[in-house]
Amino acid sequence: MGGKCPHRKVKKRRLSHKTARRGKFLVKADDAVYDELIKLADAGKDADATQLPVDEDLPGMGQFYCLHCDRYFASECVKEEHYRSKRHKKRIKQMSGPAPHTQLDAELAAGMGMPDNGLKLMSM
Repeated sequence: MGGKCPHRKVKKRRLSHKTARRGKFLVKADDAVYDELIKLADAGKDADATQLPVDEDLPGMGQFYCLHCDRYFASECVKEEHYRSKRHKKRIKQMSGPAPHTQLDAELAAGMGMPDNGLKLMSM
């Protein structure tokens, strides 16, 4: 009458799903990160070459930052390990593609933006 509980795996999956979702809300939106990358590209600056201000509240005093993923790291070796990760590579591919949707796009699709009725041909 023994054996493993059949619901054991479900509980593990549920907990890992919650932690993944919790991290989702801590990062900036894709369009904000994309805009920052475009600004740096227009200025001709490299994302890694910028000097960051010291902040005691952030991991690693705010000195080890990944602009593509909007994450701070505790040390240089952790940041380099992150650069080799699959998650970072996917994020770079996503940011180098077409521009992500913005809030304005969502409002226009829902019909909440300014109407675009085309050119007025005749006025009465």
